[in-house]
Amino acid sequence: MSTVGKALSLLDSLSQLNNEAGLTDIARLCELDKATTRRLLVELEKHGFVEQDHETRKYRIGSAPVRLARIREARYPFLRIAIPFVKDLAETSEETVHLSEFTGGRLSTIHVEDSPRAHRVIVDIGTYLPFHATASGLAYLAFSGPQQIEAALSQPLNSFTEHTVTDPSAFRRLVAETAERGYSISNQGLEIGVVSTAAPIRSPAGQPIGAIAIAAPLARASAGTLESFGASVADTAKRISEKYYGSERPSGARTQTKGTG
Repeated sequence: MSTVGKALSLLDSLSQLNNEAGLTDIARLCELDKATTRRLLVELEKHGFVEQDHETRKYRIGSAPVRLARIREARYPFLRIAIPFVKDLAETSEETVHLSEFTGGRLSTIHVEDSPRAHRVIVDIGTYLPFHATASGLAYLAFSGPQQIEAALSQPLNSFTEHTVTDPSAFRRLVAETAERGYSISNQGLEIGVVSTAAPIRSPAGQPIGAIAIAAPLARASAGTLESFGASVADTAKRISEKYYGSERPSGARTQTKGTG
């Protein structure tokens, strides 16, 4: 891995921590020696990407990523446009709704609207969503084309629960079903007791840029409920796409057919 790659990987790892971390912990997390880790941290600190507390000597994310994120959102206001739709879907479904975006080869959660119910699914912003184990990942791949599907299958299909689909043939069937249905269903693929359904947000060329998903406790996710949620996320994803890009229909878009999942 190049020096730039190591620095970016370190920054990404640091961003996933809930607390500040010391040099030794960061080196262990990134699987780097302490000397290399220190050099990378010094350079990242010079440019504002990390900050070091002068008393504890621990590190945290700096202000530079925030500045870049604000510039990107000002020029490409994906969040500003999508959030009202996410809020509406959370209100009507009364379940947790989360928005993800594809970046750096992975899907990452960028906004969450929590369910108002006491028994609800918790999703953290910044969470990476495995393609094979989440509704968002499945929805993204189903409309991405053969190359992206094969790229995902070339990676280990890690098992997160006893329900995670790790067989490539079974996964291909799920992808095909999702493409035909217009939305995905993940039954406890990432976490026991959680069922989710998702649909891709697509560019006018038809390429997904992210996904919107409803996540609900298994106890409330009947076949009829999932069908209703699926239709809702598909409609919401379509409306976000149209608002973000204009009213042009994504090429190759399928007419949605209802299914029980």
